[in-house]
Amino acid sequence: MAPTSPELLIRARGLHTYYGASHILRGIDFDIPRGQTIGLMGRNGMGKSTLLKSLVGLVKPRSGTVEIMGRDMTGRPPYEIARQGVAYVPEGRGIFGNLSVRENLLMAARPRQGATGEAGPRDWTYERVLETFPRLAERLNHGGQQLSGGEQQMLTIGRALMTHPDVLILDEATEGLAPLIAREIWRICDVIRDSGISSIIVDKNWKHVTRITDRNVILVKGEVVFEGTSAELQANPALLEQHLGV
Repeated sequence: MAPTSPELLIRARGLHTYYGASHILRGIDFDIPRGQTIGLMGRNGMGKSTLLKSLVGLVKPRSGTVEIMGRDMTGRPPYEIARQGVAYVPEGRGIFGNLSVRENLLMAARPRQGATGEAGPRDWTYERVLETFPRLAERLNHGGQQLSGGEQQMLTIGRALMTHPDVLILDEATEGLAPLIAREIWRICDVIRDSGISSIIVDKNWKHVTRITDRNVILVKGEVVFEGTSAELQANPALLEQHLGV
């Protein structure tokens, strides 16, 4: 008997996305299986953020389909896609600077889909988020605008986890962060992976990305030029040099 294929939480087929007359995504197929961590790579301007925005409803593809949890969500607004269990941490973070750390976290809280009664060990409660981000626990009454860039990134990830997502999307996970803070973000990515949440991670540091990802996709001018395991990518230095410039 053939092995059962993993459940696809997100299934995109034939995505063509434009900004005005500019053709950005050119027929992309992209899958997010349950429990997998996916690295999305490519130089600047190759379509990574546009693909993420097409998946979460911030940009409507001109053609192609996006299915989330088996439902056709192509072109649906972001809040409907978020309700399907997809959390998006954008480049630039997007925290509420006039709210405290506590308020930023609590405003996003919602029960895990299907959860009843007391919180279970897989639930991302307020207390669990603070245990995962001890730096935030020390700054609960600070306004969002008072936080450093790294602390803002932690807050954005923590806020996303408070929604109990099935899929967490991190765009430019450690962009512009000091090495010590970046190391903390990678530790948190490990925790998220081990908790069973599927993830898409965009980051320029392919060595860190491939250390925690199951599969990686490289985009060049809006097309997939590589899709494979981290071991396969690490074993292909010519490909890394050609498409990532390392």
